[in-house]
Amino acid sequence: MLDRYDRKINYLRISVTDRCNLRCRYCMPCEDFVMLSHDDILRFNEIVDVVREGVAMGIDKVRLTGGEPMVRRDVVKLVSMIASVPGIKDLAMTTNGVLLDKFARPLAEAGLNRVNVSLDTMDPLRFREMTSGGDIDQVLRGIDAATDAGLKPVKLNCVVTGSSSEPDAEAVKKFAGEKDLEVRFIHQMDLGKGEFSIVEGGEGGDCERCNRLRLTANGKIKPCLFSDTSFDVREMGAREALFAAVSQKPAYGTTCSHNQFYNIGG
Repeated sequence: MLDRYDRKINYLRISVTDRCNLRCRYCMPCEDFVMLSHDDILRFNEIVDVVREGVAMGIDKVRLTGGEPMVRRDVVKLVSMIASVPGIKDLAMTTNGVLLDKFARPLAEAGLNRVNVSLDTMDPLRFREMTSGGDIDQVLRGIDAATDAGLKPVKLNCVVTGSSSEPDAEAVKKFAGEKDLEVRFIHQMDLGKGEFSIVEGGEGGDCERCNRLRLTANGKIKPCLFSDTSFDVREMGAREALFAAVSQKPAYGTTCSHNQFYNIGG
């Protein structure tokens, strides 16, 4: 499936919830946010319908995001449903890792291939401050559980404010080396100002090579994270919404004023 700029679109990121059990300040502010109602959030069968239609069009890589995907009830069942769709070659999840100790093995058994874990510091006090009360030990146990369950490669997503040579990032890099993990450095972004850059160690942020679409928790297909354009799968149907998103995928990201990271899937 090619867009109008001859980019092969084969990657669908799915936000399964806008809820999260942490409040990272760059993602989900401690106030002034509005949660979706239960009826607004897509049911599992609706999500899987989008996946099936996407696979028929050339999607073969799916990533589950949030909010925090593991706070969605029965998320293991959803993983199993998606993993059973013929044509999916890579099924991954981005998580803050807090619940990974509990869910790593059931998710692996359900068909999840790998995980990316958000980790911006190795300092417990800094972590608690950055996440508004999070416990880094829960995340570290989750990383070990993911490795033990075979969810490999385990990748760490480290958000940096300046550069990957700042102290917190260097500490995460050292930890990754000791644990044989991969690490990606993501420069802090601003949706409203259109501030983003290419991910160090990854492919995100490279508009010329972008191969992804996004499905929000309330059923909007977004052709670009940094755009207000979206197409509603409930109004248009999954196939038509996907076609529209591919046909309207912009050459480059601009700004997004209608969403925040916690409700768009990052």
